[in-house]
Amino acid sequence: MALKYLGTFDLPAHVKPGGFDHAAIHLRSQRMYVAHTANDAVDVIDCANDRYLHSVPNLAGVAGVLVSDDRSLIFTSNRAEGTVGIFEPDDEGGLVRVDVRGRPNGLAYDSGRNLLLAANVGDPSVPGSVTVSMVDVARRMMVASIPVPGRTRWALFDRRAEVFYVNITEPPQIVVIAAYDPSRVAGAWQIPVLGPHGLDLDTEKRRLFCACDGKKLIVLDADSGKGLNEADLSGVPDVVFFNPVLNHLYIAIGDPGVIDVFDTRVLKRIETLPTGPGAHTIGFDGKRNRIYAFLPRTHCATVYVDET
Repeated sequence: MALKYLGTFDLPAHVKPGGFDHAAIHLRSQRMYVAHTANDAVDVIDCANDRYLHSVPNLAGVAGVLVSDDRSLIFTSNRAEGTVGIFEPDDEGGLVRVDVRGRPNGLAYDSGRNLLLAANVGDPSVPGSVTVSMVDVARRMMVASIPVPGRTRWALFDRRAEVFYVNITEPPQIVVIAAYDPSRVAGAWQIPVLGPHGLDLDTEKRRLFCACDGKKLIVLDADSGKGLNEADLSGVPDVVFFNPVLNHLYIAIGDPGVIDVFDTRVLKRIETLPTGPGAHTIGFDGKRNRIYAFLPRTHCATVYVDET
């Protein structure tokens, strides 16, 4: 067994149908921020003591949360209002909203250039409405809108290559946007499986881990996009986190409600841990090797430690 159960704590009850979405941790404060989409809020968790603290309200349809430890900033993608939120961990009341003219979901951030990417899901009834928005964080304004070929999923920034990667559901691919030329798509890597969804990066070995709706994990070379390996998953995946210390990959799967744990050195699944139905999102505390699974049916979080 890789993951050991530590406990469970409650989060606020849902005020409307739905559940949770992406989560990220601010390491300095040891606070985790999770999108509580059903409540139009971000719940704040004290990871040092594994307890709920409070919520940041009035973020309509919040779907994603991203943290920059370099700049000590929290970003939110507020899909229902078409904005991204920006605030500091010590000044939640100073939250600023930037209109990105889309329905943002995935987020990625270049802290060196202070440039935020918001991957918008668009409107299926409006051709050409799916875009990626680039936000100048210092100026608090969108500076570019880039058309992409299909609905976006998660995104990330590769500091070494100075590029953003954005998962596209259909046609299945990863689009590449250069941070030094953030006005266009620089290239696209084809994915041989339906629905690229969760995405993370092994910066040392230069590997991208792409979890796909087709119940496959695809591994690509981060510099060329060449396919390196693939493995079966227990179901349709969502959030993915890579643990570079243990060389483990954690993949949340909402149906049936499990976490697949892979040893990435050999790309072997070493555990499938039951969580709960609909638990499609997790948070990762790399300082303590802890995983937080967010359970929509009981509006609580379960905590595990990787003791491998």
